[in-house]
Amino acid sequence: MQIKEIQEEIVDEFSMFDDWMQRYEYMISLGKSLPLIDPAYKTDDHLIKGCQSKVWVHAEMDSDLVKFTADSDAIITKGIIAILLRVFSNQKPKDILEADMDFIDQIGLKEHLSPTRANGLVSMIKQLKLYALAFETKRKQNT
Repeated sequence: MQIKEIQEEIVDEFSMFDDWMQRYEYMISLGKSLPLIDPAYKTDDHLIKGCQSKVWVHAEMDSDLVKFTADSDAIITKGIIAILLRVFSNQKPKDILEADMDFIDQIGLKEHLSPTRANGLVSMIKQLKLYALAFETKRKQNT
């Protein structure tokens, strides 16, 4: 599934809820369904800088797709990273780099986060795209 299609699915899912309490509960449930990250990656090297909560992300290439795993010590933050991984995992690095993130505004996520969590969201997106950039750069060097 393409990134844009996944984003549209997420927008549709969030539009089913009447208020933000229900959306937060949904995000928490998404976080609980996040595949567990290997404990070997819960190190400072994998921490996302700029997040108030601890968020660990690991990325690897599988064929020509980036696979992400992540975890967080905060339930809302874990839900946020789960949404981002749903969008970016199993995608080509080039597609991740070119992805438009308008869906975050469409679901109203940024405006319903505290300023520190909103900064963390930006840091998470930035880090995921940095992984994609590293993989894309490596791919170009090998061709």
